[in-house]
Amino acid sequence: MSSWDGLTGQADAVELLKAAASADPSRSAMTHSWLITGPPGSGRSNLAYAFATALLSRGHDDEATSRQVDARSHPDLAVLSTERIIITIDEVRSLVASSQFSPSVGRYRVVVIEDADRMTERTSNLLLKALEEPPPRTVWILCAPSEADLIPTIRSRVRSIRLRTPSVADVADLLVRRDGIDRETAVTAAREAQSHIGMALRLATDQEARERRRRTLEAALAIRSVSDAVNAATTMLAVAGDDAKAITEQRDAQERASALRSLGVEPGGTVPPALRSQLRALEDDQKRRATRSLRDGIDRILVDLLSLYRDVLLMHLGVAEEPINQAVRGRLDEATAASTPASTLAVMDAIAVARRRIESNVAPALALEAMLVAVSRHAVR
Repeated sequence: MSSWDGLTGQADAVELLKAAASADPSRSAMTHSWLITGPPGSGRSNLAYAFATALLSRGHDDEATSRQVDARSHPDLAVLSTERIIITIDEVRSLVASSQFSPSVGRYRVVVIEDADRMTERTSNLLLKALEEPPPRTVWILCAPSEADLIPTIRSRVRSIRLRTPSVADVADLLVRRDGIDRETAVTAAREAQSHIGMALRLATDQEARERRRRTLEAALAIRSVSDAVNAATTMLAVAGDDAKAITEQRDAQERASALRSLGVEPGGTVPPALRSQLRALEDDQKRRATRSLRDGIDRILVDLLSLYRDVLLMHLGVAEEPINQAVRGRLDEATAASTPASTLAVMDAIAVARRRIESNVAPALALEAMLVAVSRHAVR
């Protein structure tokens, strides 16, 4: 199976990068700085690593190279993927230093930065110096939601590849082909995930994730008063917290066990005082990851709520399109009958405001409560 086969709905981008990877370095098809942009779930990082695999392969070792890239263990691949709120300047400084090395086994040395939009301006300026004068056989691949998320001087030094949101059918086909999921489940998951590939896989394979999503929608649909709004905000925060724990708990435990093994500490043994600082550093990283995971979980809830009221609005307007939330069709009919297009738009505006507030570091509980109080104002009692 080719590294390109795990991608869906991005035929134009795939063909362009295939041509670049196979081109002679002197041809214009190849450049040393790339930016892959697209909405969440469109496959930015998957495309970046497929491109990296093609650049690092030597023609006869594609499968072995693909395994090394998947494990992030290829000697000519450097990766920066953060689970913090921002990418630190020290992380980029280290990456820039490693980019100066010549490739050891492949044609290129490839450097991938996921979530490049998480760099501050100072950090971006450090990266800019590396992009201005890259070594002749180093290729940078940056990933971000949009070009506007990076400073203009970086945008001017990269070649941009814009991805689109894949269709529900494309995502469902991928889940069936790659993950062996039955088609009905795959289509439902792809539709409810709004074509977000990673979330579609999770909904298709995790019953608890589906249940948490259902609880979110039901909490919103039950709002009739301010007290209902406050209770719904509490429910949604709990759902987001459970979702974040489901994502991080197992990984945290594995990381801690691995760290203890590398330090020579037996399971259940006492950690020597001289080694405790290393475990504290790991725990600090895990706390930062938990914070980001919680915020991501809250944003997923808000995206699900937008899909709910989008369905209601389209039903108001008589649009003949299957709702995203077909599983609660009866409740959608009730919500449509109990509201107006104007009130539904007002609720959607309130959700958009809540997303911006949380992104600006407003306490999630306050932002959710304010949003859901706005929902209660437009509810028919």
